[in-house]
Amino acid sequence: MSAAAWSGDGGLDDRVPFLARLESEDRAALLTLGRELSFPSRAALMHQHEPSSHVLLILHGWTKVTASAENGYEALLALRGPGDIVGESAALTGRPRSATVTALAPVRAAAIEHGSFREFVAHSPAVSLKLLGLTSDRTRAADQRRLEFASMSVRERFAVLLLDLLRTHGRRNETGIEIDVPLSKQELAGAVGASREMVQRLLKDLRTRGIVITGRRTLVVIHPGALRRIAGIAQPVSVALPVGSGAPPGRRSTSAS
Repeated sequence: MSAAAWSGDGGLDDRVPFLARLESEDRAALLTLGRELSFPSRAALMHQHEPSSHVLLILHGWTKVTASAENGYEALLALRGPGDIVGESAALTGRPRSATVTALAPVRAAAIEHGSFREFVAHSPAVSLKLLGLTSDRTRAADQRRLEFASMSVRERFAVLLLDLLRTHGRRNETGIEIDVPLSKQELAGAVGASREMVQRLLKDLRTRGIVITGRRTLVVIHPGALRRIAGIAQPVSVALPVGSGAPPGRRSTSAS
């Protein structure tokens, strides 16, 4: 696989996946340590609180990262896709896993035993720095989002979330721009710190106003501009062209009005 397949979209630095940050020699050497696994859609790749035994390098497909509170509330923390690494924190610290990783579609990943991964990182200063940079970028992005969300209403946070998903997972069709990851209402609610019932009401309002069309785990945005006005965002949303357009995913884009 080429590094181009794992290039970022020019947004936040945390969106540049781990494998895309590595030199080709380091990337190839790391991948040789792993054995390839396949997971069906909705299968759990890792479970929160379980002991760490390996890290996963995602080769194909998208996953969601979630964490559950003691009262059962589940928060959507991130989406991880091709080139991303998951489970590295638990592998490096020896602590139980802090989140559950679930396939949103069929996923292929390379599993590396945590001992082999730690030894590889310990003997490669360049890879260690790239991993540290990734951790720093993820932390900074999470802090920035918490700061932004603290000053927003749930309605504004939900509009920002949909715009983010359009930017990273939007695919044009004959109706509008489809968010190309199958997230449930509960998962959307967990991403903005709201209840499932609140998200249902927000989606109903957006449907009534002709801004979105929804189905079972599908969501098509007809008027991104209306979402930008709700969120108070001036700039247009950059939407990736469909796969097969001749451009690596996330590199070539078109503006949604």
